[in-house]
Amino acid sequence: MSTPEICWQPSAERIEQANMTKFAAFLASRTGRSFPDYGSLWDFSVSDLAGFWGGLAEYAGVHWHERPTEVLADASMPGARWFPGGTLNYAEHALDFGGDRDPAEIAVIETDESGYERQVSIGDLRAMVGAAEAGLVRMGVGAGDRVVALAPNRLEALVAFLATAALGAVWSSCSPDFGALSVIDRFTQISPKVLIAVDGYVYGGKEFDTSATVATLREALPDLAGVVHIPALGSSAPAGAISWAEFTAQAAEPRFTPVEFAAPLWVLYSSGTTGLPKPIVQSVGGILLEHVKMLRLHQDLGPGDRFFWFSTTGWMMWNYLVGGLLVGATVVLYDGNPGTPDLMTLWRLAAKHRIGTVGVSAAFIHACRAAGLTPSDELDVSCVRVVGSTGSPLSAAGFDWIMEHIGPQVQIASVSGGTDLCTAMVGAAPTVPVWRGEISVRALGAKVEAYDTAARPVVNEVGELVLTAPMPSMPVFLWGDADGSRLRSAYFEYFPGVWRHGDWIRITDRGSVVIEGRSDATLNRGGVRMGTAEFYRVVEDVDGITDSLVVDTSTPDGEGDLLLFVVLADGADVATAAAEVKSAIRSELSPRHVPGQVIPVPAVPRTLNGKKCEVPVKRILAGADVAQSISRDALADPAAFDAFLAAARAARVGA
Repeated sequence: MSTPEICWQPSAERIEQANMTKFAAFLASRTGRSFPDYGSLWDFSVSDLAGFWGGLAEYAGVHWHERPTEVLADASMPGARWFPGGTLNYAEHALDFGGDRDPAEIAVIETDESGYERQVSIGDLRAMVGAAEAGLVRMGVGAGDRVVALAPNRLEALVAFLATAALGAVWSSCSPDFGALSVIDRFTQISPKVLIAVDGYVYGGKEFDTSATVATLREALPDLAGVVHIPALGSSAPAGAISWAEFTAQAAEPRFTPVEFAAPLWVLYSSGTTGLPKPIVQSVGGILLEHVKMLRLHQDLGPGDRFFWFSTTGWMMWNYLVGGLLVGATVVLYDGNPGTPDLMTLWRLAAKHRIGTVGVSAAFIHACRAAGLTPSDELDVSCVRVVGSTGSPLSAAGFDWIMEHIGPQVQIASVSGGTDLCTAMVGAAPTVPVWRGEISVRALGAKVEAYDTAARPVVNEVGELVLTAPMPSMPVFLWGDADGSRLRSAYFEYFPGVWRHGDWIRITDRGSVVIEGRSDATLNRGGVRMGTAEFYRVVEDVDGITDSLVVDTSTPDGEGDLLLFVVLADGADVATAAAEVKSAIRSELSPRHVPGQVIPVPAVPRTLNGKKCEVPVKRILAGADVAQSISRDALADPAAFDAFLAAARAARVGA
């Protein structure tokens, strides 16, 4: 397999100044070992877990209230025991901002699609968190209690989270565009003590009232001790609730309750496309160390840097974004539609606020490319050093667009991981090149391997993405899973004692990786297996096709048809696009994978987290009941899904 071209190479100065290089030197002095390159550092990080994670905790300056007795008492999966005896507090680290800082420095920039903007200093953020913490205390919240929020990506959500964490309580949030049933399915599983809810939100210039959703949610949570009303649309607090202003009326300094390293920090949820969402619990210490590792070392962030990732509070990237405070970066919150008034909005935001690290989804990059945007021709985006991309694999054409239209100075940080770990297992490093269409490295401390069908690690071949050593941010448990059976079934049954992530991955002999799509959506044609991501890279590079979804209708009883659903650009002709895409697949992939039908659809169905719904669509087209195959509340746009299904069924009937 040929080596792709290098589209970004770190300079000697960049390598010398990188936090990654400084950490390697620190480890070298601590261990007496030499780490001349990233590969040697990664090898150490996954072979000497205690040495690596213990060294990171020391390098990061973890504020222990009680020091741990050791780093790793048990390396089992599941069941690893990290830093036993150690106590700490997440919010204490987040509000420390990386050391002795001027309280007047900017900690958070809050903005939205309307152009509203607010800059919050370190001192003001501390005061806001202290006041919110006092409000939670008045409601009886203590360590281990759950606080949930139905709120957009605004300052109130960040403040409420930090106040919750300061108390040693457990946070969970959903975006207000979630349907009532979707929120109920999540929050009722964890029996929250306090609900913080917005009265509505603005998206695409339109107001959406959420009061009915909140009322339904309150009925489903009868044991709430308190409800806090955020008047985003200006309404008064309903009966039995208090306003955000009243909730935060009492000034107080933040106080930090020490909790065990493994104590729950928050509950995240799987997408819930085919059943009740899994309530994934990650620990205070595990997330703190993991996010410090990724943000300080891999993202190379620190005081003076500005960090943005487009997200809602219902996606793990929000949790990752607020982790920027742990390393002293200024966090930029954006609420609203990234396409309002147009797709240049986020690039204008980056230029205005001189944001160095801009994170978006691969789908957003592909949309910018399809729209013909040229940000560097219209804006000064020279401040952007890193463009992060996640949610789905970024195509080689997406890499090209970033380099050409944001700038050659940009390191493309294509990353992949998931809600299950609340981090990236594979991503970028400031000391490693970026190869076109590839993810640069396996992350430090993440023993990522590709397994063949015999559970043997392979290189330069596509295999199952597995983790063969524990990470601190792995779930400590699933809420309500008393005997751990659901956790084991979700991640550890396929390869006993090994984490199976559910993706196809190819690890190159250079150490870079390519995500080839979900392993449960594999295209197996005549014994030739192919991941969907590889397929999409070819399809979505064809002029006139802006998005796509492929379904292999094969069953254990025999090979079926390969259906390709495409979203066409304005003015594109389906017959022309179909001919071109079939030719491209035949020449660039394999004749076996030429689709039998190319079906135009108005939109590709995606989950609330932006994942393509390949497996549910396959089940439905095979005759499964729609309600049993997918939860409508897990969909980003249920109406678009209905239109997709109608077009798909009409094409199948007419075939």
